[in-house]
Amino acid sequence: MIIGLTGGIASGKSTVSRHFESLGVTVIDADHIARKVVEPGQPALADIVEVFGSEVLNEDGTLNRTALGAHIFQNPDLRARLGAITHPRIAQEMAHQSAAAFERGEPWVIYDAALIVENGLHEAFDSLIVVACSPETQLERLMARDGLSEDEARARIDSQMPLSEKLKVADFVIDNDRSLDHTRRQVDNLFSTLDARIRHSGSARPTDD
Repeated sequence: MIIGLTGGIASGKSTVSRHFESLGVTVIDADHIARKVVEPGQPALADIVEVFGSEVLNEDGTLNRTALGAHIFQNPDLRARLGAITHPRIAQEMAHQSAAAFERGEPWVIYDAALIVENGLHEAFDSLIVVACSPETQLERLMARDGLSEDEARARIDSQMPLSEKLKVADFVIDNDRSLDHTRRQVDNLFSTLDARIRHSGSARPTDD
């Protein structure tokens, strides 16, 4: 069984993901996979160079993400072409990692990705966890984390789907607006709930009772 984990920028998704890992859950990290599939020697990198040119490479042959970002920023067509190159490879690696976990006897894994809802993938998972915080907290964390001005941080947040939209399709919500201990306790409780449901009933979705 595969559980989706998502959130907004600076909402604390990585904090939640790491705590699930500490509890023994296999977490499949979409960002890590996305970096892996474009490493030198991978077919996806060759395809990217064919579309965008060699200027998207660093001198050592690795992908220059800043240069690539300049190509696709505010260009939906090029962004779609990049997605057509990388998304199938990411999905393949995700399937490989989840299959390996199931072969080890693990009944469920977590797939950690920022764009699950934006890409319309939330219904593909057995359940969806959304990590949320208030807009004020999100803004403060992003400014502190990335050294951005308030206007820059707001622009980053406004360029993404609002957290409120993701919450509409969430099966479970982690409130990451308070202390780290508060967040960890929620993850502990959710882990116990999910593990019991999956092992006993084979379903991760909440019931009405």
